Amino acid sequence: MQAQIQALLAAQGGVQGRTVGSGLGSHMEMAKPAIFNREAEKVGGFITACRSYLKMKMREGTTEEQVIWVLSYVQGGSADIWKENVIEELEVGEMEYESIEEFFTSMKKEFGGGEEEVTKAAELRQLEQGGRSMEEFVQIFKRVARGSGYEGRPLVEEFKRGINGGI
Repeated sequence: MQAQIQALLAAQGGVQGRTVGSGLGSHMEMAKPAIFNREAEKVGGFITACRSYLKMKMREGTTEEQVIWVLSYVQGGSADIWKENVIEELEVGEMEYESIEEFFTSMKKEFGGGEEEVTKAAELRQLEQGGRSMEEFVQIFKRVARGSGYEGRPLVEEFKRGINGGI
């Protein structure tokens, strides 16, 4: 559906005289990410929020500028120590990231603890629709399934197990 919308906008010459991808994002209001304080279960959401903001507001920035901006939202306890180390390594040239994605991968390794998939899989196995609407359950299921290691038939089976009977 998104592709159809983009095609329609492109056929009409863009939004209000702007072509698609013309920097409209730099004029849009956009929420900034919440402060990240090293909680492993929040690293994925933090990276997603940063990625969205960078794509809309800092697309033209250098990788180093983007990394420093992301680091400005890493605060608290041992996260501050890690941030200071990364900034110092960047300043003296000991570390260089080819892209912001390389930095995000490094950040996931540092804070994800490798337990994210196990945690997501356990959460997926416990997820039930309960009093939620089907639409709400589907959205929650998609969020939890992402990164759980489940795919194909086992993922479908977990979905069927989680929905209310009688549907």
